[in-house]
Amino acid sequence: MKIVMMAAAAALMAAPAIAQTPAPLQVEIPDLPTAVSDPTCGGRIGLAQQATCVMTTQGAIGGLVDAYSEAFSRQQWLPAGGEDNRVVYVRRREGGGCDGFQMMAFSDPARVPGPAEPAYLAFAAIPGDVCSDQPAAAAAPAPVQ
Repeated sequence: MKIVMMAAAAALMAAPAIAQTPAPLQVEIPDLPTAVSDPTCGGRIGLAQQATCVMTTQGAIGGLVDAYSEAFSRQQWLPAGGEDNRVVYVRRREGGGCDGFQMMAFSDPARVPGPAEPAYLAFAAIPGDVCSDQPAAAAAPAPVQ
C-alpha cells in the first residue's frame, strides 16, 4: 500500500484527528533506518500525549509507510481503510471483536515542501472494539499546539 506524498500536497495534515483519550498501542513499531523517534511529534504537544511519532523526510516517507505496512502485516494487522494521509489497521481479537490503530502522515504546513524537509508519522490506538456494530463516540480532533 502506498501513500503518495507529493510536493503539491503541502497541507499534509496540520492537526491529525486522534481520539482525545489515548488507548494503549498494541502494535510493535519497528526501528527502521529512515525513521527517527520524535517524542514531540513535530512540536505538537497534544499529539505527543496521544501518539507515538517518528520523523523522516518528505522524500522518504512513501517508502517508510510501505515498510511499516509490511511490518504490521507480519503482525497480523490488516489495512482496513483511511484517507489521504491516514491508514487504519485492524486485527481480530481471540475472544471476538477487533483492535485498531491508525498511522497518520503530516508535515509542518509553515515550511516550504521539499524532499529534504521533515515529515512525520504518528501511530495511535483506536479505543474500543473497532469491529463492533455499536456506533462509537465521535473522536475529537487533537488540539494544535
